[in-house]
Amino acid sequence: MRCLVTGATGYIGGRLAPRLLTEGHTVRCLARTAGRLRDVPWAADAEIVEGDLRRPETLPAAFEGVEVAYYLVHSLGQRGFEAADREAAANFAEAARAAGVRRIVYLGGPEPPERDGLPSAHLRSRAEVARILLDSGVPTAVLRAAVIIGSGSASFEMLRYLTERLPAMVTPRWVRNRIQPIAVRDVLRYLAGCAHLPAGVNRAFDIGGPDVLTFAQMMQRYARVAGLRRRVILPVRPLTPSLSSHWVGLITPVPNAIARPLVESLVHEAVAHEHDIAAYVPDPPDGLIGFDQAVALALNKVRDAQVETRWSNASGPDAPAEPLPSDPHWSGGTAYTDLRERTVDAPPSALWRVIEGVGGEHGWYSLPLAWSVRGWMDRLVGGVGLRRGRRDPHRLQVGEALDFWRVEEIVPGELLRLRAEMRLPGRAWLEMRAEPDGNGGSRYVQRAVFLPRGLPGHLYWASVAPFHAVVFGGMARNIAKGAEHPAG
Repeated sequence: MRCLVTGATGYIGGRLAPRLLTEGHTVRCLARTAGRLRDVPWAADAEIVEGDLRRPETLPAAFEGVEVAYYLVHSLGQRGFEAADREAAANFAEAARAAGVRRIVYLGGPEPPERDGLPSAHLRSRAEVARILLDSGVPTAVLRAAVIIGSGSASFEMLRYLTERLPAMVTPRWVRNRIQPIAVRDVLRYLAGCAHLPAGVNRAFDIGGPDVLTFAQMMQRYARVAGLRRRVILPVRPLTPSLSSHWVGLITPVPNAIARPLVESLVHEAVAHEHDIAAYVPDPPDGLIGFDQAVALALNKVRDAQVETRWSNASGPDAPAEPLPSDPHWSGGTAYTDLRERTVDAPPSALWRVIEGVGGEHGWYSLPLAWSVRGWMDRLVGGVGLRRGRRDPHRLQVGEALDFWRVEEIVPGELLRLRAEMRLPGRAWLEMRAEPDGNGGSRYVQRAVFLPRGLPGHLYWASVAPFHAVVFGGMARNIAKGAEHPAG
């Protein structure tokens, strides 16, 4: 089946396109700038065409031969987004009708209860787009979802940052409103399944996960899954949606232009009123994904979960997840990074010998006293300290202990990745690479990554960051010198 995916440079579209390819569909992606999809791993398997939904003359070629067209775009975050989305939806509908497309699939937002009064601009725009597509003359399936749980989703990122950064918070009243969140995996399953709907189906469907929670409950359950202490949440009346959006913008990296309409939409309860979609796209045998499991999947805490995005293909659960190229730059949670690179006047093999020899009696190539003090401090709080040393002075194996690190991955001659096992308010990795420079020499790349856990994690990084230039900078410099001037 030939499918057109608009919004492939966005959160949902960037995940739906490879899923459709895996299911055997032919996929064409419409993007204003084709180069934005250049680095996605599935680019070679899809057809990418340039076009703009607000420029109807660019659309006929994109819709030619298409059977199912996915509308997954929105202008949230732009000034005048309601008018922009109205125009884009009308152009999309006309192009689909003219091309003889047999099915439109649209992911929209929930319809607020009538008693809540005038809906937010965000929900109002989503509902207007749904009406335009349903009235297009092309059979349309509208999926109405509330909060989508998955790394990269704006609503989830807002939840993540608020919970991780604030152990105690004064919140607006809307944190007590009921919401029926849904895991991104279930959203993608519904979207893909809608490609096979009977021709006579032209309607909206509510989709939601098995749990109905308040936003406050979601924060508490997120904290539990993430290993954080229970949050202190005090709802107060004076925080209006407008003030709330500024509060969210101050605490989180979610842009205020996106946070404000999202916060305004949270004023309304968002609970599914029917589950009719199951008659066409049946629930999995083990049921829909619950909130806790969806959060664990988003945080990469589920073993063997086939996580799409991992930092440098790190192995095992709890590895830091990296957003897809199509995800917004502020998604994926906070990951502090210290990156050092050095040109080495020695072949990669000589550099690798120094890298594989770190730790134990060889030490860490910078400020031995500082490393010793860090080891003593770790032992004082019940950690492993530096006493474990290393098994072999010259060779390392995946899984073995190395001082207060654990060897997580080795690519002989190229890569050593260590996972920290000292007591930390977060998770940390140290990666060392030896790369050829094309001139007989090599390049040393050293990267430390820290994923903070709660406010103590952020404070910890702030306290040690001033010393990184000396500790990590000295380490990179001396490892390069050790390769250039080997002892003995």
